Amino acid sequence: MRVLVSDPLAQDGLELLRAEVIVDVETGLDEDGLAAVIGEYDALVVRSGTQVTERIIEAGSRLQVIGRAGVGVDNINVDAATRRGILVVNAPDGNTLAAAEHTIAMMLSLARHIPQADASLRARKWARKQFVGTEVNGKTLGVIGLGRIGREVASRARGLRMRVVGYDPYMASEPAEQLGIEMVQLDELLAESDFITVHVPLTSDTRDLIGERELGLMKPTARIINCARGGVVNEDELAQALETNRIAGAALDVFVSEPPFDSPLVNSPKVVLTPHLGASTTEAQVAVAVDVVREVLAVLAGEPAKHPVNAPMIPPEMQAQLLPFCELAEKLGRSVSQLMDRRLSQVEVTYAGRLADLNTDPLRALLIKGLLQPATETQITLVNANLIARERGLHVVERKIEEAGHYANLITVRFQDNGAVRKVSGTTVRDEPHIVQIDEYQIDFTLRGHQLLIYHCDRPGLIGSVGQLTGKADVNIAFMAVGRLEPRGTSLMVLTLDEYVPREVRTEIEALPNVYGTRLLEL
Repeated sequence: MRVLVSDPLAQDGLELLRAEVIVDVETGLDEDGLAAVIGEYDALVVRSGTQVTERIIEAGSRLQVIGRAGVGVDNINVDAATRRGILVVNAPDGNTLAAAEHTIAMMLSLARHIPQADASLRARKWARKQFVGTEVNGKTLGVIGLGRIGREVASRARGLRMRVVGYDPYMASEPAEQLGIEMVQLDELLAESDFITVHVPLTSDTRDLIGERELGLMKPTARIINCARGGVVNEDELAQALETNRIAGAALDVFVSEPPFDSPLVNSPKVVLTPHLGASTTEAQVAVAVDVVREVLAVLAGEPAKHPVNAPMIPPEMQAQLLPFCELAEKLGRSVSQLMDRRLSQVEVTYAGRLADLNTDPLRALLIKGLLQPATETQITLVNANLIARERGLHVVERKIEEAGHYANLITVRFQDNGAVRKVSGTTVRDEPHIVQIDEYQIDFTLRGHQLLIYHCDRPGLIGSVGQLTGKADVNIAFMAVGRLEPRGTSLMVLTLDEYVPREVRTEIEALPNVYGTRLLEL
């Protein structure tokens, strides 16, 4: 077996690799250079520098596995690898402590103006009065996102005698409270915190999570830290908030564009900046190198990987029976995560019809993936789904019944939200995933693209008014379905849209007479 390492890798990882296979280290290869040699190798190990394009993957005629020494796989064309049957693995846990410590370092640097004071002294100035700081003892730290890194940050902040409040709609209150974290809603966290740190992956849900509205809720003395992903905090709005003294400071390790030399934040004296150093410790580099090498060696030996990014969730022997329901299970979980207002602590899943006779473990894993994947960069698989659910305090109860009503098969997810028991039911129609019931509303629509749910009182002309507003915004309606409890009564309208519907359009729809509210499902 031959392995190519195309980015710098810690020596510990290289030694472990060389003990088992033939290893070549060729860093700095461009696409042409890598494409020319990759056909000779069974595995490729990269960090963030190598772009593993579709062309590279097509040229890798012997490739069995691509290993990423780190978390993000943005530099790997995972879809192309999947089509070729090449496994992609990563090392999601090795940099947890490094990222948490860097977050605390950024917070203390903000509190005491350490970078600015250092620069001033090096310029031969003794400006002690200019750099009066603030203590973190007794202050409130708001942690947005309570995955592994968020929890480690919270633990260290507690050691600094800070009050820690947390927001994570994908985590139950009990495990957080055991760590000394008070769970609150996002607006409450923003209003109460002296320091705020974000630890969420960048998804369609979290892009611009902190924007003009959220910055406006913060104290004028508050400071925000982003060591997670560029784009979670809107950089333009942050620059404006700092310039107008709406908040006191910010510390950023990640940016929308890296390096961020064109960003207005680079020249702000209220900002502490580092060049994406969250995982840059000797220990973290060793950990991710060793972790990914172990993954690669396991795959080459024909053993299962612990952290597969694109491994099939369904064992081959079960695919014929379960494949039609895989997308349905995952998208039902994704729908529930976007319909809920409060954190989930338990869901009850009922498999009805022929599904009741099958091993539904893979469907359970896919449902958990739909519920929790937006909250973590760790790829949720059949191997780790139950563990991740337990870490976040999510209890999944399963039932199987023979009777499926009008359907051959039905999956129903029940959950508590704002004190009420809610449910979403789905089935497959011509192998397409459909939702057929939301709460008490019987309704049928395909789980594809952008779905706008409009809760309203059934009145003449309302559909036309909604259509006018979406048409004015150049948002095309591909399909519409309405479920109602009685004529001219409480109803649910679902629009399948070809384009994303902007927040301002939803606000206009919510302002229409007889509309109670809207909800957007991004599937």
